[in-house]
Amino acid sequence: MSRLPDLEAWAIFSKVADLGSFARAADALNLSKPTVSKAISRLEARLRVPLLHRTSRQLSLTDNGRIVLDRARRILAEGEAAEAESLAQADQPCGLVRMTAPMSFGIQQLGPILPEFLKAYPEITVDLHLSDAQEDMIGKGFDLALRIAALTDSSLRARKLCEVQRPIVAAPAYLERHGHPGHPRDLLGHQAMLYSNQPKPDVWRLTHPLHGEWEGKISGRLITNNADVVVPALVAGLGIAIQPLFSVWRELEEGSLVEILPGWSLTPINLYLVTPPSALRPSRVKVLVDFLAERLVGLGWAGSAAGLTGAQPASDTVPPSLSGGARPMTGRGR
Repeated sequence: MSRLPDLEAWAIFSKVADLGSFARAADALNLSKPTVSKAISRLEARLRVPLLHRTSRQLSLTDNGRIVLDRARRILAEGEAAEAESLAQADQPCGLVRMTAPMSFGIQQLGPILPEFLKAYPEITVDLHLSDAQEDMIGKGFDLALRIAALTDSSLRARKLCEVQRPIVAAPAYLERHGHPGHPRDLLGHQAMLYSNQPKPDVWRLTHPLHGEWEGKISGRLITNNADVVVPALVAGLGIAIQPLFSVWRELEEGSLVEILPGWSLTPINLYLVTPPSALRPSRVKVLVDFLAERLVGLGWAGSAAGLTGAQPASDTVPPSLSGGARPMTGRGR
């Protein structure tokens, strides 16, 4: 009769590979470093192939290790999720949820609604990391990510919440001084605020259902990697900018900013909830996912503002997933 798989060793191997260190894996798993090292050696002896290259300074995967890593990750994730789900049957969801989100979106949209979640689930702790960088979810141990982007295929699971519009906006006073652009080519004579977390911040590519495509290089007086910084400069009448609707919908509603070139748009991007590959989730993650899915599509910017259609809620279907961090999704969110 064949032996059962060494599931503990497989799980430990997954953690060592993702964290790149026996010591870090031992800390994360609350095990001793010798226990971790013995588990890897035991697994390699059983498989009769090396899984890791070890030097005094570096740890790296062998070809065999790369081949089996994804399965090892699933073994660990499935085991953690199964235990968490079983415990949740008797207890209120509890424990730590590590989450990452874009900086501006996190401050403006998550900050006001997270207190409600924390009050509803007093045994859950949320560790929220705000960054416009596309964080490696698996390698950095995140349970959940919010992404605003056009996503490519990968092994992560993505749930589309809504579309995020990006209107071109300016203050009425600025347009009175410099004129209202009637066509994207008129933008070449204007000053802009540019979002630097893009491959080519000063190149704007717009499309129109009747007039086709336009692309041009825009001059910028303010270049920044954070959308919030741009809004005061826009309201002060210092130029024009492409802004995510969630950053400027209030200004559009009150009239301190107006949309220019309606009908012309950038490539659509969406708001996604992204989770690791496993279909099973600990209950603490599931309740946060459900809460965010309900609340984020009900905010003001996800409706209509100043004549814009706003972000349209989408179904809960899971599209082709996203890469587990080594191959980050395309598109830069905010």
